[in-house]
Amino acid sequence: QVQLVESGGGMVQAGGSLRLSCAVSGSIFSINAMRWHRQAPGNQREWVAGIIGRNITNYADSVKGRFTISRDNAKNAVHLQMNTLKPEDTGVYYCNAHVRTSAGGWMDDYWGQGTQVTVSS
Repeated sequence: QVQLVESGGGMVQAGGSLRLSCAVSGSIFSINAMRWHRQAPGNQREWVAGIIGRNITNYADSVKGRFTISRDNAKNAVHLQMNTLKPEDTGVYYCNAHVRTSAGGWMDDYWGQGTQVTVSS
């Protein structure tokens, strides 16, 4: 079993910053891609940023230049530094990891429960 736990959400004024973290634990052989997604009220969940390996990153256009994704492979963790936050960044942020639980086994997607980010104008 694999668990993902997000932390670092909260309420901030527009222009402020937050740093989200996600810790992956359980039966882990290896982790490939790690991603952040978000879901605003009434909207579908959308991809925000992803990282493969140590430093191959990509971002949604809406956050490019403001958000930075990073990972700590030794701790099986991924972070999302969010700067210059806007009210439209409000939503529940979910961590997602592509995990192999045993040598030669399949890779599966796992999700955290989400952490709320609220940006006030």
